[in-house]
Amino acid sequence: MAEITAAAVKALRERTDLPMMECKKALVAADGDEERAVEILKEQVGKVMDKRKDNVTAEGKFCVAIADDGSAGVMVEMMCESDPVSKSEDFNFLGEQCAKQLLSGPGAASTEELLSQDAPDRPGVTLKNLHEEITNKIREKMVVGRVVKVDGPVGSYVHHDGKTGVLFQASGEPKSDDILRDMAMHIAALKPTVALPEELDSAAVEAHREKLAEQAKATGKPDNIIEKIVDGQMKKYYDEEGVLVAQAFAKDDSKTVEKALDEAGLKAVGFTCWQLGKE
Repeated sequence: MAEITAAAVKALRERTDLPMMECKKALVAADGDEERAVEILKEQVGKVMDKRKDNVTAEGKFCVAIADDGSAGVMVEMMCESDPVSKSEDFNFLGEQCAKQLLSGPGAASTEELLSQDAPDRPGVTLKNLHEEITNKIREKMVVGRVVKVDGPVGSYVHHDGKTGVLFQASGEPKSDDILRDMAMHIAALKPTVALPEELDSAAVEAHREKLAEQAKATGKPDNIIEKIVDGQMKKYYDEEGVLVAQAFAKDDSKTVEKALDEAGLKAVGFTCWQLGKE
């Protein structure tokens, strides 16, 4: 049996960033062959993941990235078992690498597609490899959940606990980037259901409009006045149904979201608002 020196253990430790005792055990099993020891350590990932496959991943965070020119934005859901791990350097590095690649790479329609791509700051290492490496080091179940990329102008917001993440998508030329973040914060706080009235069920909207029109006609007012009354009442209906643009703007409730956006040279296009672990 080959002698396992402290220098060999240290070298494997520096290469894999795994605990000294794990490195020594792998070298012993590999009879001192460093390359075989690395393979043995990689094989342990499967054992870790299988052992913890049923564990609940209720902690984590959302990682967002916005292009410097605001032309695109991404959000990646990162989940783990414990709060300390959610704050760890390795877990956050994995999330940042996933978001960075999703933003700067070819894009990905699924988590699996994203993980098959290289980690931006680890040439030659895929995000899947990086995920396995960190899982082996931390020994806790970590899940890369939902991923999304949208065209800009886009603003983002992640709540301080990391468990609510928002991307707000607009059209136009923003006079200030602040309004985009303000809108993302508004969405996180007021939880609208849709961005625009046309996203509501058209049959339900038309039925409510007809009901309001019948009620207004009963007052005997002229048709042109009835139309204005109905339009005004429909704005209240849209607000009650959770339409973003009809809501009072959280930062200045003297105006609607639509008005605040218009003043900033923008129109709402859509938004993504996720709660950690909740579809």
